[in-house]
Amino acid sequence: MEIYVNSEETLLENIKRIRAAQKKFSTYTQEQVDKIFRAVAMTANEHRIELAKLAYEETKMGVMEDKVIKNHFASEYIYNKYKNEKTVGIIEEDKAYGYARVADAIGIVAAIVPTTNPTSTVIFKVLLAMKTRNGIIISPHPRAKKCTIETAKLLLDAAVKAGAPEDIIGWIDEPTLELSSLAMKSCHIILATGGPSMVKAAYSSGKPAIGVGPGNTPAIIDGSADILLAVNSIIHSKIFDNGMICASEQAVLVDETIYDEVKAEFIRRNCYFLNDEEKQKLEKVMFKENGALNAEIVGKSATTIAEYAGINVPVGTKILMAEITNYDADEENLAKEKLSPVLAFYKYDTFKNAIKNAKILIKEGGYGHTSSLYINVATEQEKLAYYEDKMRTCRILINTPSAFGGIGDLYNFKLPPSLTLGCGTWGGNSVSENVGVKHLLNIKTVAIRRENMLWLRLPEKVYFKRGCLPVALNELKTVLNKKRVFVVTDSFLFNNGYVKPVIERLNEMDIDNQVFFDVPSDPTLSCAKKGAELMRSFKPDCIIAIGGGSAMDAGKIMWVLYEHPEVEFADMAMRFSDIRKRIYEFPKMGEKAYFIAIPTSSGTGSEVTPFAVITDDETGIKYPLADYELLPKMAIVDTDMMMSAPKGLTAASGIDALIHSLEAYVSVMASDYTDGLALQAIKIIFEYLPRCYENGQVDYEAREKMANAATMAGIAFANAFLGVCHSLAHKLGAFHHIAHGIANALVIDDVIRFNASEAPAKMGTFPQYDHPKTQRRYAEIAEMLGLGGNDDAEKVENLIKAIDELKEKVGIKRTIAEYNVSEEDFLATLDDMSLKAFDDQCTGANPRYPLVSELKQIYLNAFYGTFGKDIK
Repeated sequence: MEIYVNSEETLLENIKRIRAAQKKFSTYTQEQVDKIFRAVAMTANEHRIELAKLAYEETKMGVMEDKVIKNHFASEYIYNKYKNEKTVGIIEEDKAYGYARVADAIGIVAAIVPTTNPTSTVIFKVLLAMKTRNGIIISPHPRAKKCTIETAKLLLDAAVKAGAPEDIIGWIDEPTLELSSLAMKSCHIILATGGPSMVKAAYSSGKPAIGVGPGNTPAIIDGSADILLAVNSIIHSKIFDNGMICASEQAVLVDETIYDEVKAEFIRRNCYFLNDEEKQKLEKVMFKENGALNAEIVGKSATTIAEYAGINVPVGTKILMAEITNYDADEENLAKEKLSPVLAFYKYDTFKNAIKNAKILIKEGGYGHTSSLYINVATEQEKLAYYEDKMRTCRILINTPSAFGGIGDLYNFKLPPSLTLGCGTWGGNSVSENVGVKHLLNIKTVAIRRENMLWLRLPEKVYFKRGCLPVALNELKTVLNKKRVFVVTDSFLFNNGYVKPVIERLNEMDIDNQVFFDVPSDPTLSCAKKGAELMRSFKPDCIIAIGGGSAMDAGKIMWVLYEHPEVEFADMAMRFSDIRKRIYEFPKMGEKAYFIAIPTSSGTGSEVTPFAVITDDETGIKYPLADYELLPKMAIVDTDMMMSAPKGLTAASGIDALIHSLEAYVSVMASDYTDGLALQAIKIIFEYLPRCYENGQVDYEAREKMANAATMAGIAFANAFLGVCHSLAHKLGAFHHIAHGIANALVIDDVIRFNASEAPAKMGTFPQYDHPKTQRRYAEIAEMLGLGGNDDAEKVENLIKAIDELKEKVGIKRTIAEYNVSEEDFLATLDDMSLKAFDDQCTGANPRYPLVSELKQIYLNAFYGTFGKDIK
């Protein structure tokens, strides 16, 4: 029976239960521990949005969408970091030297949780406790107790279902300073995240404590720095969750030789510089008479803080900038940690003076925490070495947004991910690194920004050109030595002779074959299971999927079920921020059967992509699967298979291929390799889609060109990924049954305008995407198409106009309403569609990170035809 903890008596009884549970937990094997650890991580990841909404609604701090990222980070990145780490028994040994290290549990962890990051901190600390076989008692902040406790309950339920003892996680239902103090004194170790008074209490409890100090991160911009990179990285960092990450920048120190340029770039990106009178107003509202930070402004937006202070700023202002000269926090409040989108702005004359003054800033309120430097690493090694030597911070971040860089594993993969950042003895802490293990030494970590490896992954072989089908199929006998082929298609294609050339060729080669042709237009799990059951009895060594995206998606799912019947679709469909770090590891494919995809339309590109979508017809849940294990081994793109495609399909699939190319070209993961494919596909589609639409059943050249364009676009987005146009289209199609290509066409105009903003509300997060540059990318497309324009903004509008003209040529209407969607039905689903579009897997690679409200506006414009309204 659960205990409601609201007194010393109930707290001690709860801790007694946790102690008994932990004693049992300490006997678990590594396999048992890892199962629990994984279950908790996946549950936290699955519920990241609802927990973010709870945190925002209760605390009224920060940005809901950014809290989603923090929850996602706390689950996915922490799991990825420690999933293979041994924490039970012998974890390291050298038998030759007789050396071994043995891991054992500590006991019970007292976890102090702040109001600024209430749900993500719980996820992080519970995951650490579960991985190390410790019990945990959680002390929420009184102003965030509901969301904190809800998170703890959710994770406890997941842990117990995975085999953990029932009372292994506990919490205080009615938190007070007295109960928090008693919890700390009654446990074995304390993980303290919160204000200075709470951390001090942890260190004064008489128990070992891992606490963190305050942050007052100074960011120095050297004269050699890339100004565009520096300014946009600082903005990207500072506005994240309205500045509540303790590692975020609090002051910017700028070399006098570039001061005016840097200031101009901040202004260009919608930052507002205060005059002397406005600085006085701001200081009065931000700080109390005793100099303490006013908790009412923590996590509020720049415009809200300005309104509180009686300062008029432009709509969309991101950061309030205060030019000051005094570094002494005792005399200048704006030199302190502000936990909001407010920055102190300084000018310096020499690099040594910059470091001298940066050290004053951290000494006054951020000793040991984090410091940031923007510099040309290649030419200024001497300055860099001097900076590393003189700064007394445990995280020294180079050319990196400090809020993201400090928590690790985003802009430097060697810096461990953590939501508790130790400050060493400089900050009065017991650890000097990102918390995850205990340390007795002060260790400085220098993390220089790096763009990690990209890739180009595609099928082993892609055959194309009219008439290539029989030649390519010869390899089944002459090269691959295949004996039994299972063909997956739909009834229309089967009954209309599309499969016949394949079957005839297989028969000529004496290869046994069986055809499954019950794939519906929206592939279902029951259909896939039925096909996989037939596969298990037929035992094919090759699978051929023939059709559009539906048949190929169904074939891929049957392939998975045939080779790995034990898989859980909810696990495989788990969302990821980075496909290289995902929680779920996809099973190895191709060990039983070789997969071949043969498209009969020119749009999805599924023949060369690692994606598949399947719907559970019992629950209605749509599972979008994405992993390179799903990549076909061979693609055969033969125009003869596509000649009879009707006009409607030609239009929808052609526009879909165009938007694949557009989104791949502006994706944060775009590369030189994907850019060439995307641009060539766009060029071909503009030239040949109208011809293919009008005469595609007899115009072999136009049909072949469109086939090539669709496959090239598929390779491009298989490696660069897509963006919010597809996120919006997926949900529009799911809710209102609009064909996928058409759904993309309806929202693309405002998606382009939205992405092309030079000062977006939020920028996409990926190391190689260092500043907003999507307007230029769209302009490059317009230039390639010869659309003209006096500047990039005009070129973007000309591109939108050209796309509209292309849509009109192929019979695509302009608005959602014109596709028989009533206003009542549309508005009833609008909020749900917008939230689900935000959570779509495609959103993460978009060059502009969207707010739910912004996606909602794009939908509204697409419905009413008010294109461009409120898109900034």
